[in-house]
Amino acid sequence: MEQRLWHASYPAGLPRDIVLDEQETLVTLLERAFTRHAAKTAVTCAGESLTFAQVEHASALLARSLQAAGLKRGDRVALLLHNNLIYPVALAAILRAGMVGVTMNPLYTARELQYQLADSGSSALLAAEPFMGLVNEVLDQTQVRYVMTVPMKEVKQALFATGGKADAVPASHGRQVVSLRDATSSLADADFASERVSPSDLAFLQYTGGTTGVSKGACLTHRSVLASSLQMRSWLALALDIDNFEIVTPLPLYHIFPLGTTLTSLASGAHNRLVVNPRDAQALCAELKRAPFDMLIGVNTMFNAMVTLPEIAGIDFSRCNVVIGAGASIQEAVAAKWVKAGGPPITEAYGLTETSPSATFNAPGCNGTIGAPVPSTDVLIVDDAGEPVPLGTPGELLIKGPQVFAGYWNREDETRRSFTPDGWFKTGDIVTMDAQGLMYIVDRKKDMILVSGFNVYPNEIEGVVAMHPDVLECACVGVPDERSAEVPHLFVVRRAPGLQAEALEAHCRKHLAAYKVPRHITFLESLPKSAVGKILRKELRVPAAAV
Repeated sequence: MEQRLWHASYPAGLPRDIVLDEQETLVTLLERAFTRHAAKTAVTCAGESLTFAQVEHASALLARSLQAAGLKRGDRVALLLHNNLIYPVALAAILRAGMVGVTMNPLYTARELQYQLADSGSSALLAAEPFMGLVNEVLDQTQVRYVMTVPMKEVKQALFATGGKADAVPASHGRQVVSLRDATSSLADADFASERVSPSDLAFLQYTGGTTGVSKGACLTHRSVLASSLQMRSWLALALDIDNFEIVTPLPLYHIFPLGTTLTSLASGAHNRLVVNPRDAQALCAELKRAPFDMLIGVNTMFNAMVTLPEIAGIDFSRCNVVIGAGASIQEAVAAKWVKAGGPPITEAYGLTETSPSATFNAPGCNGTIGAPVPSTDVLIVDDAGEPVPLGTPGELLIKGPQVFAGYWNREDETRRSFTPDGWFKTGDIVTMDAQGLMYIVDRKKDMILVSGFNVYPNEIEGVVAMHPDVLECACVGVPDERSAEVPHLFVVRRAPGLQAEALEAHCRKHLAAYKVPRHITFLESLPKSAVGKILRKELRVPAAAV
């Protein structure tokens, strides 16, 4: 593969490399933004807002609260929150205190919550008040010694309250539980000085989605997340006033994609409008109609849900220059429906937890490809023997760059298996690259279906099925077959109740080779999804295997 041939396809004005100061960290980046943009609105959520000066002050209070509870530099602090006004404040506080953020899925069961708290060795937990029943079930099985409860409403009032109680309420085994209001208001007046951290220090333990196995903590350093933010800024600047824009964030901040855009927004002086519930498409439409905006992020399932709502016709997209779709492939049919409904063309991007998350980008408004590698990034596409494949040939994507993670938390063997001996990260994604250096996702390596010796990729089947007008959404997995080794099993949510399997099979035969046509078709009321809206194929394999 020609060295960085994708540079020829870079839009005018995009640098080939980012400038990464050796001493810069997320702390210096954020604190510079707090000073430069002090009077501007930084975040809005559920009718409440904070300026950058208020985020600076509130994050200093929160950092001091954690220190007063006995936490030290390097301690892990877990966040179990919906999108909330305090979320960006908490991120800044943890980083400024030299601690390590552990974001957690608010849909976790007790088992999943206990696992991540214990695996990360978290010493403190910030939890939304409605989750405290769940938290109390597992605390005794963790190392957590300090819990701060966060309200769902009147968060700003709690942040800046005065006259709180000086002592936290003791919980079992010496743990303390204290409200946000009491934690911050009981502090004596004092200045706050951020901890001196180095670029190689851990910033986040970001747990993988666990869609292909047990969730693992990816070690993201200040340098890796900083590099990702600078890479993101470099290509967003092609379409935005990078120091003066409004972004609507409906995706939950525990996920690496919205976490990355939120940190980038904070560093850029942008106004981030958080939406509490990512699955409430009508609430999202209401927020979009409330005021003009410059940028929107989402996933394929979110866009697919929105195009069915009449409310989308009332959204003013006139100022919106960037709509980013990531987290899963944007299906061609969904992208077309979105534009037909009045939305700006979706810009498809690709990233991973392990790349903090920046990996590839498209020119604004382009989709159908995951685009080219972001600045300061190298890629290889290799076969199963690790040898580079010719252009246009599917192979596993390998990545090198400053945004790549430092390894998996306490999992040396997993880390070793995830990198080549010469330091390339093995993504597990099968892609092709064209002559311009643009890449196309074929599928996850682990999701590939082997039909009579032929490689069949669920993404391709799902893309074809999604083109059928009576299909709302679909997913495909491989199931064992005595004759062919494996065959595709398709799961479909109907848009039209009269849709029959025979019509879908005929549609597939028109657009797919015979061996790719699903052997089994099952209709469901809904598909299993993660909190961010990604379809969970692994949860479909059990019912599929029973057929």
